[in-house]
Amino acid sequence: MSGYGMAGGFGWIFMILWWVLIVVGIVALVKWMGTSSEAGGRISGGSKALDILKERYARGDIDDQDFQKRKRDLTQ
Repeated sequence: MSGYGMAGGFGWIFMILWWVLIVVGIVALVKWMGTSSEAGGRISGGSKALDILKERYARGDIDDQDFQKRKRDLTQ
């Protein structure tokens, strides 16, 4: 025993593995937060659907009555 402790000479490996685990955890947290904000973006995705609806109305694909009904459905 020359001062290496219980891990022998491999304590530095455990320290590196610990830091890798911390970095992986941070990356996973950031990715999870990114997907959560994308899921929240689906709520604002209604504005994208509304834009598509407006384009269809402008092209004449749908009439005014259909446009108003679908617009109400999207904004509820």
